[in-house]
Amino acid sequence: MIALSLAEIAEVVGGQTHDIPDPSVQVTGPVVRDSREAGPGSLFVAFAGERVDGHDFAAAVVEAGAVAVLGTRPVGVPAIVVDDVQTALGALARHVVRRLGATLVALTGSAGKTSTKDLIAQVLQRKAPTVFTPGSLNNEIGLPLTALSATEETRFLVLEMGARGIGHISYLAGLTPPKVGLVLNVGSAHIGEFGGREQIAQAKGELVEALPSEAEGGTAILNADDPYVRAMASRTKAKVIFFGESGEADVRAENVRLTDTGQPSFRLHTPSGASDVTMRLYGEHHVSNALAAAAVAHELGMSADEIAVALSEAGSLSRWRMEVTERPDGVTVVNDAYNANPESMKAALRALAAMGKGRRTWAVLGKMAELGDEALAEHDAVGRLAVRLNVSKLVAVGGREAAWLQLGAYNEGSWGEESVHVSDAQAAVDLLRSELRPGDVVLVKASRSVGLESVAQALIETGAEGEVSAR
Repeated sequence: MIALSLAEIAEVVGGQTHDIPDPSVQVTGPVVRDSREAGPGSLFVAFAGERVDGHDFAAAVVEAGAVAVLGTRPVGVPAIVVDDVQTALGALARHVVRRLGATLVALTGSAGKTSTKDLIAQVLQRKAPTVFTPGSLNNEIGLPLTALSATEETRFLVLEMGARGIGHISYLAGLTPPKVGLVLNVGSAHIGEFGGREQIAQAKGELVEALPSEAEGGTAILNADDPYVRAMASRTKAKVIFFGESGEADVRAENVRLTDTGQPSFRLHTPSGASDVTMRLYGEHHVSNALAAAAVAHELGMSADEIAVALSEAGSLSRWRMEVTERPDGVTVVNDAYNANPESMKAALRALAAMGKGRRTWAVLGKMAELGDEALAEHDAVGRLAVRLNVSKLVAVGGREAAWLQLGAYNEGSWGEESVHVSDAQAAVDLLRSELRPGDVVLVKASRSVGLESVAQALIETGAEGEVSAR
């Protein structure tokens, strides 16, 4: 974080200082909420959760070098006491962002946010120092913590914004007002919470409404291939840039194909020129993500050639998102188990089909959460798609939703042992261990709550070290 005195922080957050001998002492290190990350010069934010109360670690973080604690009660060590820690954290982030000379880029969407954010960060890092959201810490706590990790040297601040309801993105954009706002898509993720795509579009579009006008330097970057997103152009006073495969897009892809290993290749067109891209990532769905990143980079002054080189060299920075591991015996494990929704599930299946040409393919799939009344239809559709893509075997893991996956496959024409329903992760591991052959490709994917990353990890460890159980 940029250096701030404890007195200034207390004023910004509306707090009272306790046990602080010298309020002029500065916070020069990071702002952290995990006591294990506290170090010299840091500020520890004490959240009181259901299981763990951060205030209990106050003495330990100060001993580790933290300058003070931001909490809701005195803790016997230097502290700034406020009524609400989350509100105070947001106020501090807003203050720091105003002080920074960085260009703030915010993005949202139903699917692909984290992968796209990672691409944007890797491209912009070629131009200037860039700070970006780690993993998918895109909520009311993760976003301000990311903003507070920026320093005087930071020139680009890339923030992922998530939403589970109307007003969430407006709140986040108020904490960290963006200059560039990117909306990727409006899909089915969290449709059970929102109530429908129209409501999702309303929530995601709050980002472009928060942008400054074109005269003030605001830019909205919108997906021309998604009608819900394209329509958001009428909701902003900012300059509008469209990306997509549509010929009307300002930043677009032509001659899209997948390599023999399932990696996308295309001709990138921008208003400043064109260049060829062959990505290291897997799956055609990354073309849209790459175009979004390219549109941001073009708007921030990078040439088509610079963008193409950066996209071609970019990798995956976040865990369990199309992580590809080649076992010594020739089995390929694709761990995409961080999360799942209908759009990302279908994209992963298509990537599996492309990667597995001439090989046996396995789709180990579980529940897609928060789909509400659409759950049965969406799980059924994924099961059917697995059959249409000629996936060799579908392993549906879990309870009712897994049964719907298998039922969809069965109704589409799966027969014999081409699809199977197993009760849990360990049963899936046992089945795969007994039936996998060298050269097979295995995709593992479900919503985060299912925990199917344990299946992928067990398969990887089996290939490297012998028999290991899923944890």
